Amino acid sequence: MSASKLEKTLIASIEERRAKGTLKGRELVIAGVKRPSGEKGYRYLLEGFGDREFLKMNQNAYLGMNLRKEVIDAEEEACRKYGAGPGAVRFINGTFEPHVELEKRLARFHGREAAMIFSSAYATMIGTFPALISDKTALISDELNHNCIINAIRLSRPQVKEIYKHLDMADMEQRIKKNQGAVNRVVIVTDGIFSMRGDYAPLDQIARIAQKYDDQFPEGCTVIVDDSHGVGAFGRTGRGVEEYTGAEGIHVLIGTLGKAFGVNGGYITASAATIEYLRESAATYIYSNPITPSEAAAALTSLEILDSPEGLKLLEKLRTLTRRFEEGLVKLGFEIIASEHPVVPLMVRDTRKTAELVKFLTDHGVLATGLNFPVVPRGDEEIRFQVSAAHTEHDIDYVLDVLKQYQDGSQ
Repeated sequence: MSASKLEKTLIASIEERRAKGTLKGRELVIAGVKRPSGEKGYRYLLEGFGDREFLKMNQNAYLGMNLRKEVIDAEEEACRKYGAGPGAVRFINGTFEPHVELEKRLARFHGREAAMIFSSAYATMIGTFPALISDKTALISDELNHNCIINAIRLSRPQVKEIYKHLDMADMEQRIKKNQGAVNRVVIVTDGIFSMRGDYAPLDQIARIAQKYDDQFPEGCTVIVDDSHGVGAFGRTGRGVEEYTGAEGIHVLIGTLGKAFGVNGGYITASAATIEYLRESAATYIYSNPITPSEAAAALTSLEILDSPEGLKLLEKLRTLTRRFEEGLVKLGFEIIASEHPVVPLMVRDTRKTAELVKFLTDHGVLATGLNFPVVPRGDEEIRFQVSAAHTEHDIDYVLDVLKQYQDGSQ
């Protein structure tokens, strides 16, 4: 059967991306996981590669919670008790005890009055923004904010959209000032950790600037932070960038259960009034099934581990391994963006070379992610490595050795 006119257009678009080197291409399929053995941490088997083992340096499970026995046991037990799925949206008998308990525990963990969970952090953002942004709002956003924030802003249709230079507080403040008398409310939105770079927003400064101008707008100046990559991986106790910077006055905090917590789903924490309003207004909460009761139980177990002495040990191990990897890269002469966060970007700054290095790593049993335009700005092409507490020192040294082999071969 011949392709339709639409299909021909779609195929042409795919080929155009292929020619530009921006095609994501075939997805690798994980066929099995091998437990740690000797000096080696977890190894992964991929479909089509037989018994060959791969070391993952590109997963968001920063604490290795997804493979912990306690977390798996909690999910299995809840699945037997409540069933495999919720069977309905929250307001039509889709709310189970683990959902409610997790929300209470998340609110307590973040020092806020209330929390609510969504099917993903992306859905959290998409549902929250249209509910909190009016047609008389000035939306102030960092230029490197994640795609979910960009799309949430598009759906929200604020009166004014202002994009400030990355981490430039003077530029952000100037954009607030220029909207005095023109809008009813200002909403500042930023990532906590910028996931492509591993750097972080100065939330303490942002909160102080927002407070400075709060009285200048009839409906105030609100700060929303998506710290999906920060919570569970950053700060002394894993409470993210808010803790790391000592920020006070962050009104709305969005996080994920699918990264450091190792499960699935997203959440928002805020005042009780804000959460009550969002339960009545956020479309992706009202009209979409929640995460399963068993996922909620697993996430609750991960949270309890994080907020314990064991969690502190995991965080310290994560920081130690991250330092070891960063210092090794610098010693080899690679350019990185240094940070305590376990996202470690190796700056390549060339699309072709990025693809070449990803292939070399894969050929040597290391899975890492190459980021090219338009995911990152032109000239910022990189390999994004992600360190996990489930890694070992041997794992880190193995990756460094592979990179040295690449470097030696390309000179």
